[in-house]
Amino acid sequence: MPHTLAPSTGWKEQIAADEAQRFDAYVEIFRAIQARKSRKYGAGRTLHRKQLTAARGLLEVLGDLPEFARHGLFAAPGRYETWLRLSNGGLDHAPDKTPDIRGLAIKVLGVQGEAALGNGPAKSQDFLLINQEKFAFPRSDEFVAFVQAAADGGGALLKHLFKRYGPLGGVAQLASMLKTVSRPFGGFATEPLHSVLPIACGPYAVRVRLVPAASNGGAKPGAKAKKKAADFWGADFAARLASQELAWELQLQPFVNESHTPIEDASVNWDTPYTTVARLLLPQQDSGSAAGQALAQQAEAGVFDPWQALAAHRPLGEVQRARKVVYFASQQGRGAA
Repeated sequence: MPHTLAPSTGWKEQIAADEAQRFDAYVEIFRAIQARKSRKYGAGRTLHRKQLTAARGLLEVLGDLPEFARHGLFAAPGRYETWLRLSNGGLDHAPDKTPDIRGLAIKVLGVQGEAALGNGPAKSQDFLLINQEKFAFPRSDEFVAFVQAAADGGGALLKHLFKRYGPLGGVAQLASMLKTVSRPFGGFATEPLHSVLPIACGPYAVRVRLVPAASNGGAKPGAKAKKKAADFWGADFAARLASQELAWELQLQPFVNESHTPIEDASVNWDTPYTTVARLLLPQQDSGSAAGQALAQQAEAGVFDPWQALAAHRPLGEVQRARKVVYFASQQGRGAA
């Protein structure tokens, strides 16, 4: 049940002595997977390889925000050009009806401030969201081992689960995994999407959520989709966007203490309330037009990275720190960095 504890600046990161060495090993694992999949599908990302569609919009930051939210991008009201990339989360170009994590990445352009990577002015503020409320694993090592096994097929994944967690634990992990990827999904225009992992908000720490407006419509096939939406999630979204404006509320959820809102355990779903800080608006547009196709190509070739961010919104926690090195290696592997 949500509680009334106040947002706190008392969060801390706990960096293990072996992190850099472990992360370097993860890079080699992901590079090998990416190279193998790219030989099959062409150059692309390791995860979230299958782009479904892209869109252009506007992020409107609101005024009169609470103190914990009033930092970085949200320090003052403003309007920013925004790109969206919609994707399936997996390693392959699987049909959309295949159970999977669904991802929506937001790139906010025109931001002002130092970059989270410490390499000069920030190019953008990126938010990476999925249709899950929490990360499947507490730390990166379990996730990397899972991805490595999954890349080798279902048999290898089952062997990994039973070897790592034992007979009973393996069954439990398999059941949890199937429940996660099989969670009902009504479409990108109708489902809440979550950052899952924390970022800084000035001296505070927050997670991010995107909540669709009721005007986006219900979970049903779009007007131009010839089959059910679950077969073509990108087509469902594009059909809605071709007929109307789409809108969402972007919300922040604050850290209060390590018990309720841990920074380093990514598997815990924070229970603090969300506050709306901005509105995301996508004007009616044709994804199949020349302009729409050009944007899709830019999104596919471009970088959507939680570390492509303002220093005020630096990603936090062990999984986010692992993402910094793994994402960069993936960008190098497809010629985007």
